[in-house]
Amino acid sequence: MASRKRRVQGIVISNAMDKSITVEHIRYKRHRLYGKPVRFRNKYLAHDPDNECQVGDEVIIEESRPLSRLKTWRLREVVSRAEISPEEEVGPVDTAAV
Repeated sequence: MASRKRRVQGIVISNAMDKSITVEHIRYKRHRLYGKPVRFRNKYLAHDPDNECQVGDEVIIEESRPLSRLKTWRLREVVSRAEISPEEEVGPVDTAAV
């Protein structure tokens, strides 16, 4: 039997909470009169039980029962990890100490 739960693919924009992530889903749709592509953004709070997601990861989330007041989605899978640049890995350079 196939699952009837909605699934959404988006990018993690925050993981500051414990076992929770904020996922931004962006979709484009043409304006019905002018034909210009219009961007629509939705933000969802999702449950991440293992705290495995980092900011910038591309993930798939799935609808679930309400887990808290705003959290009604669960992390289904991580599609791709965010790439870390060498500057972010080392950290900022303190020029005042030199």
